[in-house]
Amino acid sequence: MPPTSSCASPPNPAHPTLFDRLRFVLVETSHPGNVGSVARAMKTMGFSQLYLVNPRLPDVLSHPEAIAMASGATDVLEQAVIVSTIQEALVSCDLAAAVSARLREFSPPVLDPRQFAENINSAANINAALILGNERFGLPNEIVEKCNYLINIPANPQYSSLNLAQAVQVLAYECRVTAQLGNTNVNNVGFKGEVASLVDIDAMFEHLEQGLIAIKFIDPASPKKLMPRLKRLFARTQLEIEEINILRGIAKKMLDK
Repeated sequence: MPPTSSCASPPNPAHPTLFDRLRFVLVETSHPGNVGSVARAMKTMGFSQLYLVNPRLPDVLSHPEAIAMASGATDVLEQAVIVSTIQEALVSCDLAAAVSARLREFSPPVLDPRQFAENINSAANINAALILGNERFGLPNEIVEKCNYLINIPANPQYSSLNLAQAVQVLAYECRVTAQLGNTNVNNVGFKGEVASLVDIDAMFEHLEQGLIAIKFIDPASPKKLMPRLKRLFARTQLEIEEINILRGIAKKMLDK
């Protein structure tokens, strides 16, 4: 499915704020009303970049229920982008965070919404995405494992279910509050070099896996859990382009042998 509608407004290259640098990505959303409610939640907090990955209804952005539930945030719907894969939704992003009530054994580092907001606001050169899954099934493990963080919203352990718009409202609120506090406590340690994109990181992991197979460190017939563990390890850092090149150089030497 090709992208439909106009692209979301690009970040201001001169003075990008958190509102310019953060997008919300909904994966395989089923109900048009939820998409409209998410648009409303985003606009009330000042965010506008909405991406939909393979929604159940291809005309969801113009669906009457979506427009009704947007309640005046139709500009967010009009700017939204529909794509067919998560890779397309994350183009130009340097960091991605999966949102889930369900913790996983091999998840990336877990943050609450406030911790995420503080981290992303302090990294002034980072474009980020918050990824939310289908209403019934949430996010698949393969998407979660590719993310830098897993965001878990603290809630009643006996009933921790939030709908999409409620989750987006909590996340957008925390990000807005953090952004409005200003940048007096900005700490750019660890972001001195050019940050590697998610595409670069994915390519590095594929290259590294090939190298580990070549030296028989991994059995391709039974890879077990090594690669998810390595992804979790590297997710605790913010990889830079130069570091990606070093790791790919190591992988190349493995393959040369």
